[in-house]
Amino acid sequence: MKLDTGSVLRRQTLLWFFIVSQCASAQGCGSNYKYLIEEICLAKFRFDMQELDQSQWCSWEDTVELYGELTNCTYLVALNVGCYWPNRMVDEFFVDVHRHYFHDCSLSGRLLRDPPNRILGPFIAVPILVTLLMTALVVWRSKRSEGIV
Repeated sequence: MKLDTGSVLRRQTLLWFFIVSQCASAQGCGSNYKYLIEEICLAKFRFDMQELDQSQWCSWEDTVELYGELTNCTYLVALNVGCYWPNRMVDEFFVDVHRHYFHDCSLSGRLLRDPPNRILGPFIAVPILVTLLMTALVVWRSKRSEGIV
């Protein structure tokens, strides 16, 4: 009999939620909340993201469901431990998630790169040449106008 890893993770998540709900009244919101969202929510998100090819991480269509599950998980853990949601810890948590998984993604979903040198070269060379030309023109003009009153 082959076990489905998704169902195993769901069972583990439910077990954690049960444990959390039993400890919630005594613990309150604090470092335990951060620990729980990392151990429960982030662990599942990591597993799901590893199932995707890394080239798909910037594809919103491929990650929207996983990201939604991660968001809902942090919300449910907050409810179970008596924290308000969103909070500072959730914000920091999602910044870390974005820093790790989505740091190379642009708003359009494509990686940003420098244009080829044949396009970039003129944008660099022309301003330099214009600056040199204007400097030479000012020096030449200032030497010519010395005798004019």
